[in-house]
Amino acid sequence: MSRHSDFRSDTVTQPTPAMKAAMLAAELGDDVLDGDPTVRALEARVAELLGKDGALYVPSGTMANQVALGAWTRPGDEIVVERSAHMVQWEAGAAGFNHGVQTMTLDVPDGVLTPALVERAIRPASLHCAKTALVCVEQTFMGSGEGPGGLVLPLAKLRELSAWCRARSLPVHMDGARLMNAVVASGTSARDFAACADSVSLCLSKGLGAPVGSLIAGPREFLERGKLVRKRLGGWMRQCGILAAGGLHALEHHVARLEQDHALARRLAERLHGLPGLACPPNQVQTNIAMVQLKHAQHTPASLCAALKERGVLVLPMTASSLRFVTHMDVGEADVERLAGACREILR
Repeated sequence: MSRHSDFRSDTVTQPTPAMKAAMLAAELGDDVLDGDPTVRALEARVAELLGKDGALYVPSGTMANQVALGAWTRPGDEIVVERSAHMVQWEAGAAGFNHGVQTMTLDVPDGVLTPALVERAIRPASLHCAKTALVCVEQTFMGSGEGPGGLVLPLAKLRELSAWCRARSLPVHMDGARLMNAVVASGTSARDFAACADSVSLCLSKGLGAPVGSLIAGPREFLERGKLVRKRLGGWMRQCGILAAGGLHALEHHVARLEQDHALARRLAERLHGLPGLACPPNQVQTNIAMVQLKHAQHTPASLCAALKERGVLVLPMTASSLRFVTHMDVGEADVERLAGACREILR
């Protein structure tokens, strides 16, 4: 067990020795001038995985979402999205800053946008109103912190929304940062989930364990516009095959093991639920994110995080009354026991 048990995010994962070896052996080129062969292989692999025409490699999940926004919208357009979705809550206002887009946000605690909800959110077709240009969903859905996190959006609900939007020529973007967690948890293929959206992002540096990178996949016309947006955002890299090789290795070797992270998150919830002031029903934990609600006379989420850090456990407060714990390949049962013991000591 390391000096710290780090539950802050699955982005803290370190490349495995096998991944590092694959990265060092990667064939490289200038991806801007001539194309990098390893990047091309990764983009083709993800396009095939998601059933799309192609994919673009970018440095981060935020940039993947921003490329999608810039490709689908024009200044003055409006998107429909859940109010706590990453695209509007955790990307520093980038939709408006980068693209001049405004957001119609809906409060949907489970993240499932239905045709009825979206229909009520769409503006009238009027010169005086913003054009609704895009509907955005998040898979898995992290949520606001007031309820469970890491929720899998059901395939049937996504198909219902997709059919409704396509009948109205309204594109759907899926923020699939943790899409592979949803795949493993549900048994639904990535291609089936992705078929419910016109563009899909996929992050490699979370539970899949690669050090850097996300991809944005979609149809050819979208990708042509996406290349321009990526250029404007400074996301076109040079000899980035050394990074892409880590992503290829992750897709080959680290997908099935995500179930271990999900089981560990449920174990974490079992150990914390019912401790003084803590609530995290294990049956609500679907993937690798456990939201723990805190109601304690002596502690806030911030003070509990500080006390845990003194005992070698790292975690982040989510709201004024909750903390988020994320399991990943670099924590295990011993880390959960350290966490549970520290919580018992602090909260007794």
